[in-house]
Amino acid sequence: MNNGQNRQRRTGAREERMRQLMNYIPQRRIGVFDHLRPQRWNWYLVRRPMERTIDQQAPQPLTIRQVNNLRHFWLDGIFSAASEAFYLAFIPLFALAYGATNQQVGWITAIGNLAGAAALFPGARLMEKTGNRKGIVLWSGGGVARLTLLLLALLPLLTLPPTIAILAITALNGLRAFAANFANPAWTALVADLVPEFMRGRYFSIRNLTMGLATLIFSAVAGWLIRTGNQWQADPYLGYQLSFFIAFLLGMAGTYQFARIREPRTAQHAEQVRQTGSLSAALKSSPGFLGFVVSGFIWNLALQIAAPFFNVYLVTHLGADSSTVGLFASISSLSAIGGQIFFGKLLDRRGAVFLQLVTGFPIVLLPVAWVFYTEAWQAGVNNLFGGFLWAGFNLANFNLLLQVTPNVGRARAVALYQTGVFASAFIGPLLGGYLADTVSFHLIFLLSGAGRLAGMLLFLLMTFIPLQRLARAQQGISAEGSAAA
Repeated sequence: MNNGQNRQRRTGAREERMRQLMNYIPQRRIGVFDHLRPQRWNWYLVRRPMERTIDQQAPQPLTIRQVNNLRHFWLDGIFSAASEAFYLAFIPLFALAYGATNQQVGWITAIGNLAGAAALFPGARLMEKTGNRKGIVLWSGGGVARLTLLLLALLPLLTLPPTIAILAITALNGLRAFAANFANPAWTALVADLVPEFMRGRYFSIRNLTMGLATLIFSAVAGWLIRTGNQWQADPYLGYQLSFFIAFLLGMAGTYQFARIREPRTAQHAEQVRQTGSLSAALKSSPGFLGFVVSGFIWNLALQIAAPFFNVYLVTHLGADSSTVGLFASISSLSAIGGQIFFGKLLDRRGAVFLQLVTGFPIVLLPVAWVFYTEAWQAGVNNLFGGFLWAGFNLANFNLLLQVTPNVGRARAVALYQTGVFASAFIGPLLGGYLADTVSFHLIFLLSGAGRLAGMLLFLLMTFIPLQRLARAQQGISAEGSAAA
């Protein structure tokens, strides 16, 4: 017992000395020779404010290792968001530059979604078998997925025929989606141990906020870069090459930050995963879960019918260019930041079910409005309101997923929901591409609005009402127990 106490005392003393040293370093760096080492190049003075912010968010003391891990994880999120801003909205436009049809653009999105769905269960099984969560994230999501961005940047150098180039874009985007989603179970398990439960809300809110700011800034930069690069020497691919290459560099910077995380050694998540439970029992014991799955499938099918084609329609019918696409993505990100702040408070007061209802029904109208647009700037107004509403809807939807799934059997229940989401994300773009080519864009916009309305009505009938009944039953039991006491 004395040895254990002495060991804890020595560990505490060592950490206290390190904290004193960390506070001492800036004092020693303010001296006569400062002109030889300007403070603006001092990485410590960039790093220290992040560490202080992390300390302030924690209601309980953190060890130096925890602070370092959280800082690296935060930086990984910023670099990853910046990387996505340079490629995520522009892969369909890159295929369009090769002459892709609307149906081919739909195939690019659909195959990416199908590959993402196929990766989830193999990734989870490998994590359970090896327990090497950090390694899986680094070589799959942080390695292979980001290497595909470099290959996309190099693709025009091969001077392939347009049809072959479009097939290559489809294959590389599918490989990227597969590798990124293969790492998702391991990433989620690691993050659960990495971020202490007592500070997750505050930490993720500030991390998401900075990631949103990165997306806001670099989406506009990416659009300008693509437009300028394509105009230089009249090369229709150069701007995309530059953008994808920068996305690769920023992504690898995120991978480097994630690699510096020292993985917490705990078996807590592995033990929870082994408690798989029964899916049929989960459906019976969780009122509203089946309705959540069904309504989620219809909702996401309606989204994916039109989602890959908004930017295509913006460019081909409303006269926008890649710079405008990037600007509108920044507008959406900016309004989403405000939405996260506003709806986060509303979620605490009224709950996830209420928040999904008040944001979901207005979102139904967003694709329908595209039918009436005649100028590109009108789509920017749509993005302004859409980013705000989607911030609240996504926040509510994630919390609802945790609320309606049981503790035992949650892994299978979540897998069932995600399978429905990815299945709809595979079918939707194919259907939307076919209808856009054979009928019109206006039809898929109207179908998307009608499908979203059907999804919300199913959610209201099959999830909201059962949860309300459950809440009343629980209140009745509590009242009876109080009366008996």
